[in-house]
Amino acid sequence: ALTFEVYADLRDLLSELPHRDDVRVLVLAGRGRGFCSGGDVEEIIGALQSMDPRGVLDFTRMTGTVVQRMRECPLPIIAAVNGVAAGAGAVIALAADLRLLARSASFAFLFTKVGLAGADMGSAYLLPRLIGLGRATELLVLGETVSADRAVEIGLAGRIVEDDELPEAASDLARRLAEGPVLAYATTKMLLSREIDMDLAGSLELEAMAQALLMKSADHAEFYRAFTEGRKPTWSGR
Repeated sequence: ALTFEVYADLRDLLSELPHRDDVRVLVLAGRGRGFCSGGDVEEIIGALQSMDPRGVLDFTRMTGTVVQRMRECPLPIIAAVNGVAAGAGAVIALAADLRLLARSASFAFLFTKVGLAGADMGSAYLLPRLIGLGRATELLVLGETVSADRAVEIGLAGRIVEDDELPEAASDLARRLAEGPVLAYATTKMLLSREIDMDLAGSLELEAMAQALLMKSADHAEFYRAFTEGRKPTWSGR
């Protein structure tokens, strides 16, 4: 479960990662039988009962900052989901770039079931863009549990593996990303985030500028050298 300390640690880590050269991908995974069951009932929900409105608003803004920094982080973020991803845990998985599911995985946006708005931590922004407004409305209003198979069917996730295969599958995917052209990945992530609210003309111009910059990058030059020499590129991320 999430606590005030865990939220703060996530926020601070996500602020630090863009400035580190020794990390190329982030994998979020749960310990034990589930990914994340959401906010701890006593440490968060209980504590919020005695907070003044300003303190509560500071907390809700901090949780939103975690999601914002996940989306703005240039590194690819993988959510390796086993068992339950509920409430805020479901939103954190939603904010990742890639969701890899164990067969036991399930999602539940439970906010309305505890008397809160179904839209929390950006879920009403992210979820419709992933699975469409109709399905997002159903999940956020009703708070029903979505199985791994259903999650893949509606586009909430891309792949299911058996539970005992999840750690290795997540490691393999992370290794593939870490060994790849990380500058290209970061630029693609930025374009996906920015263009979702742009018109076609703005999107075309942004892509033209980004692609022109990457066409003069060290990585693109390395691709050309490797191609002419008949070898695999060695990506520098520059």
